[in-house]
Amino acid sequence: MPSLPRSLRSPASVAAVVGLALVVLGLVAFVAVYDWVQNREDLARYDQPILDALVAVRSAPTTAILTTVTTVSGPVVLPMLVALGALLWGFRGRQWWSAGLLVGAMVVAVGSSTVIKIAVGRARPDQTLWVVPGAESSASFPSGHTIGAATFLLVLGYLAWVRNPTWRTATAWLVAAVLGMALVAFSRLYLGYHFATDTVASMALALAVLGGVVMLDRRRAAGAARATVGRD
Repeated sequence: MPSLPRSLRSPASVAAVVGLALVVLGLVAFVAVYDWVQNREDLARYDQPILDALVAVRSAPTTAILTTVTTVSGPVVLPMLVALGALLWGFRGRQWWSAGLLVGAMVVAVGSSTVIKIAVGRARPDQTLWVVPGAESSASFPSGHTIGAATFLLVLGYLAWVRNPTWRTATAWLVAAVLGMALVAFSRLYLGYHFATDTVASMALALAVLGGVVMLDRRRAAGAARATVGRD
């Protein structure tokens, strides 16, 4: 069996392929969910039944917990936490590139979500289902809370894994990211502010953003390695 050319076996090339695969997978999944929403088929058929079922089982303690989750992952608190964390990471850890990647990924994710919300203009669920009527004013698709949290968890986990690339750290990263994304997405559904397809579309977009981060980061790392070899 013929081997791959050396140029396709370099770390930068492998990372580019992996990153590109994540971008394509995320975008294809997003387009699929968008098509479901437009045609009211597949998962979109269950948007309203899911909301109705969650409203029926609400309780005061659960509502309080998930309200806190949605507040922390919202457009005010989460960006402040990310900015503060990035500054500390940069000054104390001298990891300005990683900190910049995280902030840049968040900007791209939230910016993309905002543009898509305006372009699609999907109405949110009926306000009678909201825990706090009038609390939201933007369109429903995709979920801004979910894409922000998903991008933060996926990119931060990847950057942590790069510093200690083992199966254990990879597993911990994936489990934490999946659980965190699911929790934020569930909070948006439980509180009545979004449909299930809104949150799934956001996770798909976050995966695409992660792919872009992987390509940029590994390309830079490969370039730094080549420069070091050249100096030697």
